[in-house]
Amino acid sequence: MLQTIITIVHVILAVILIAVVLFQSGKSAGLSGSIGGGAETFFGKNKARTIDGMLAKLTGVVALLFIVTSFVLSLILK
Repeated sequence: MLQTIITIVHVILAVILIAVVLFQSGKSAGLSGSIGGGAETFFGKNKARTIDGMLAKLTGVVALLFIVTSFVLSLILK
């Protein structure tokens, strides 16, 4: 029963992780990859409040949960 629940959560996290990564814009999006990216890191102090910042944080959280569920499933299936 526990294995089934963790497997379902694991699959849902995998789909969410794929979707969040695909929603993020590329590094070269905008004016120019090198100029725009450099200016954004220099002047972009409120990066965490933008959509890209929130998606980056969400990617990290979902990836961590995915790794934890992978580890727990590997321990259960031994």
